[in-house]
Amino acid sequence: MTDASLALDPYAARPWLASYPPSVAPDIDPAEPRTLVEVFRRSVAAHSDKIALESFGATLTFAQFDGAARAIAAFLQSQGLKKGDRVAIMSPNVMAYPPIIFGVLLAGGAVVNVNPLYTPSELSFQINDSGARIVFVLENFAHTVEAAWPDMSIDLAVVVTPGDLLGLKGKLVDFVSRYVKCAVRPYQLPTSMRFRDIMKQGSARSARDVEIAPDDLAFLQYTGGTTGVAKGAMLLHRNVAANVAQATAWLHPFLLEASGRERPQKMVAALPLYHIFGLTACLLVLVRIGGSCLLIANPRDIAGFVKTLRKSRFSMISGVNTLYAALADHPQFAQVDFSRLVFCIAGGMATQDVVARKWRAITGRPIIEGYGLSETSPVVACNRPDLEEFSGSIGYPHPSTAVSIRAPSGEPVPIGERGELCVKGPQVMPGYWNRPAETEAAFTPDGFFRTGDVAIMLPDGQVKLVDRLKEMILVSGFNVYPNEVENVLVQHPKVKEAAVIGVPDPHSGEAPLAFIVPRDASVTGQELHDFCRKTLTHYKAPKHFEFRDSLPKSNVGKVLRRVLRDEVQARAE
Repeated sequence: MTDASLALDPYAARPWLASYPPSVAPDIDPAEPRTLVEVFRRSVAAHSDKIALESFGATLTFAQFDGAARAIAAFLQSQGLKKGDRVAIMSPNVMAYPPIIFGVLLAGGAVVNVNPLYTPSELSFQINDSGARIVFVLENFAHTVEAAWPDMSIDLAVVVTPGDLLGLKGKLVDFVSRYVKCAVRPYQLPTSMRFRDIMKQGSARSARDVEIAPDDLAFLQYTGGTTGVAKGAMLLHRNVAANVAQATAWLHPFLLEASGRERPQKMVAALPLYHIFGLTACLLVLVRIGGSCLLIANPRDIAGFVKTLRKSRFSMISGVNTLYAALADHPQFAQVDFSRLVFCIAGGMATQDVVARKWRAITGRPIIEGYGLSETSPVVACNRPDLEEFSGSIGYPHPSTAVSIRAPSGEPVPIGERGELCVKGPQVMPGYWNRPAETEAAFTPDGFFRTGDVAIMLPDGQVKLVDRLKEMILVSGFNVYPNEVENVLVQHPKVKEAAVIGVPDPHSGEAPLAFIVPRDASVTGQELHDFCRKTLTHYKAPKHFEFRDSLPKSNVGKVLRRVLRDEVQARAE
């Protein structure tokens, strides 16, 4: 793009700033910490006696959190960990996870978050690609590490249990996990240590202070698993610290009492910390504001999740559409105490209107949608926290963030027209790990990150997503966006979940195929087609339907259309 065309960019003046709350500045404070180590140290100093973490009814204060992280850092340094070395963590949200993260960062290392549901081949790829030499793994998944071991260049596995750092209660938690729920399969690891043993060793040492710079690597966050081969997004300390500052600036004015005092904040961390949304929204922002993180180890156990919520007065919760839907569907969810709830944030996938309405009716609070990607640390935009009703948009770009909606030619489109959402800001990664070609393709010539999402900007600066570029269905030359069709299907009273993909069609090129998880087994394809035709033009209404018990989902509950497309293609072949 030329300088002349940049001057004509309708987004250059940041039209969304006029819609900002009066208390939110257009840019983040340059005095904000620029490394996560500095963020952590400031919070520990300011909030040492406050509860920072809660798991299975046990708690850790910020001072205890710091002590555990320092012991882990000291152990890692005793193993020869050098600045910039990568350490993998393969675990759901147990108490040890946050101290391991900050232990790695305090030691000068970089964290490689690993989905514990990975297969051995997926695990070995990520370990080898990242160059991680140490892996912390919850013992429930140690058998996967064992299976992958021959194919990995790994020096040490540290085996964590759900009860680690829970004190005496941890023994009961581990007993239930191993012998009541039988959640631990037998395993043998060639070179391994127990987490409790490394804590003893680390506690007897002092961690050396490492000078961490803003441009040092903090996380290798792997992405692309839903659309292709996973790539490691290089998130520097300054990227993630900036995003924490952006989110805090956006939220903080709304978390104060009328007197100006800060309310005690407790975030329900059901999203996994190995996912960038859960990592930043549920943990790092709470560390920054001195809040408490209620760790949910198994959010798929909705009955157990609701039971935990009934015992806790929380102020914030984050989730994705499928999680909010499952909670709202549970018969005992309405008995949860929502009196302190001020903020419910959603991301990861489009929130459906029917889910948002049901959630609002039960909790009294709207779902506030935001938007982000692994490559942007992750938050790009968010609705105003004082929103009273679900908006259906992803809100306004965060402070210090520029967005531009581009045509395939790279030129900005007029406000109100569809195009690819492109982003620039301090939270945007510098590139993919060891993938220069993919890095170059991911950015426009003028330095905007190409998200691959189709969006429009409304006149007031709100951004509304339409769909993924690669998931758009082309029917006789007309664009059909799966989100739009799915949002209609789930409004049918007999439909619980829906996913729509494009399949080859001899007459129209492609046609929509809808996968349906029914609430009522009597529902038929013709019934759903007729229902769609009431609100959708003829070429958008699916003619093909498949009914099944469940839909494939990612680790945060996002429906994986790619898996459905692969199934259909395999059948065709």
